[in-house]
Amino acid sequence: MILAADGIEVCAEVANGLEAVEATRRTRPDVVLMDIRMPGLDGLEATRRIIGSSGPRNRETGGREAGDRETDHRPRVIILTTFDLDRYVYEALNAGASGFLLKDVTPEHLVSAVHLVRSGDALLAPSITRRLVERFARPDAQTRAHTPHRDLAALTPRELEVLQQLGRGLSNAELAARFQLSEATVKTHVARILAKLQLRDRAQAVVVAYESGLVRPGDEDQVPERTR
Repeated sequence: MILAADGIEVCAEVANGLEAVEATRRTRPDVVLMDIRMPGLDGLEATRRIIGSSGPRNRETGGREAGDRETDHRPRVIILTTFDLDRYVYEALNAGASGFLLKDVTPEHLVSAVHLVRSGDALLAPSITRRLVERFARPDAQTRAHTPHRDLAALTPRELEVLQQLGRGLSNAELAARFQLSEATVKTHVARILAKLQLRDRAQAVVVAYESGLVRPGDEDQVPERTR
């Protein structure tokens, strides 16, 4: 009712992960709202199957890469979580989820989140995302997703700066203001970072920024020294 009232078409409602995978393949939605705990197949594995079975797509621009088949379609997945109870959100980001919402999200924020993820412009709820990544990226964390090795040496000094600020949750507009660049230039930097590191989207960029040590828990508010 909330989404329909804003003109967003809800093409399917399902009860578990297996139904989610099948419905996604059948209806080809732009956005999937995915629960974590479900019978039969949980949201983490369902997200892996949905992202893995879909064709490649540039999530930063919202369009397909050159040469992709017209039949390829990769929906964006938003994880719904209770945060303190769910232990798999960090892994869900690695699995390809574009972001997540708390289950007590307001109707206005729910609608805004769907539109934001659809546009691919920014990672949802960066402050909460940082808390989750900090929690599960700590060396002593009991549950930790393992991101494949990323060669940060492939990035230019400016791209490293941008990745560091992505890890701190900055949006494109905030990155543009921080580096005194146009948003178009920022989008180009982000797109190159994702391509060089073979990342699906900004969510995985946050994970890599933490796991590589480029951003450390507790230093989000520090301003990095600018490269001259």
